[in-house]
Amino acid sequence: MKSLLKENKITLLLALPIASGQLSQMLLGLVDTIMIGRLGTEQLGAAAFVNVLFNFPFVFGIGLFSAISVMVSHRHGARKHAEAGEAFRNGFIISVLLSILLAGSMLALLPILDVFKQPPIVTELAPDYLFWIALSLIPMIPALTIKNFAEAKNEPWTVLWVMLGGVALNVVLNYALIFGNLGLPKLGLEGGGLATFIARVVTLAVLWRYLNRSKRLSPSVPKRWLVKLDRILCTDTIKMALPICGQLTMEFGSFAVAALLIGQFGSTSLAAHQIAISCAAFTFMVPLGISLAVTIRVGHAIGAGEVNRSRRIIVGAHISAFILMFLTAAAFILGGDFIAAGFSPDPAVITLAGSLFIIVAFFQISDGFQIISQGALRGLRDVNVPTIMIFISFWVVGIPLGAWLGFGYGLEAKGLWIGLAIGLTLAAVILTARLAQLVKRAESA
Repeated sequence: MKSLLKENKITLLLALPIASGQLSQMLLGLVDTIMIGRLGTEQLGAAAFVNVLFNFPFVFGIGLFSAISVMVSHRHGARKHAEAGEAFRNGFIISVLLSILLAGSMLALLPILDVFKQPPIVTELAPDYLFWIALSLIPMIPALTIKNFAEAKNEPWTVLWVMLGGVALNVVLNYALIFGNLGLPKLGLEGGGLATFIARVVTLAVLWRYLNRSKRLSPSVPKRWLVKLDRILCTDTIKMALPICGQLTMEFGSFAVAALLIGQFGSTSLAAHQIAISCAAFTFMVPLGISLAVTIRVGHAIGAGEVNRSRRIIVGAHISAFILMFLTAAAFILGGDFIAAGFSPDPAVITLAGSLFIIVAFFQISDGFQIISQGALRGLRDVNVPTIMIFISFWVVGIPLGAWLGFGYGLEAKGLWIGLAIGLTLAAVILTARLAQLVKRAESA
């Protein structure tokens, strides 16, 4: 027990700044949601619609820098600092190219937004906001790649403060550009998108400066960036990134598809969904931070040849996630209506969002378990089978069941959320079972 507590303490100390950094990114979205909600239900619905579209390309970025984190952590654990730097250099260049490609793919949706069959006012309001949110992918993905590299090198604190500074800047810019304060023009919804873009550009600039000045990171910071890419390293990174992208696309995509289906029930349903998903995503950042720390620490243990230590790391993380998600579930049950009222003054939106928070509360623990198991499996470099498991959980069970309840039984938004909750619970069970099997096998090898 003492060794388990010791390992868990190390994991949580690493997870604290990582989770805080993830929360800072979600705060950007929450700030936009809260401030845009003051403009009206239609504007909030348009922001929700754009954020749904944004999640699809963004998960490819998450998959890439998650793969880079695994590769760097394994080499760091083996004390191969130069190789860790080369893995980062190749991954960072890929991240820049990918960010441009993903931004372009999102901008390509501008002429065809009608095909998503959202309320006409939502489709009319969305383009100006979408333009800036799409462009913000270009600084965002490289910035988060630097963040993950520093975390894999056990240097998470400075990047945390930079991320929080980006949030503070976004708050000020939202206040100025959405509502026309501080002598700037009142741009409304478009101002929220422009503020996010500027904040992400500044964040990347500061992280780049830190990367090239940090003495602690310097053993693994490339001295020459524009040399030929390593074909083998790039191939290995992409091979690991693609299944992770698949996992995230299926998980985030299930919520995105649910949002598009919910949008067919009207702006009120879409606005309530945006409030619920924003809060659920915000609390999810805590177990996600622990999961990212588990990926790094399991990678360090495997790289150092210490397989037995990984079990204590994983068990401690699961216990911590359970406690934290139990507390957030209680908060959603007891204060759902109060939380919703902070986002929108519309009574219909508040009532519906409050009922969705009850469903969110019931899948909090499942969500925590499945993401910790995913992180540990990535640390063990097991990504292909979990991808199939996530596909079954969300796309064979969750979304079809939710659509059946929402449309067939008239439960509308609540039916879609019930289906997602059941899919998450199934994912938690089968991913954790897979993890237990692999750890047992590794220990007996």
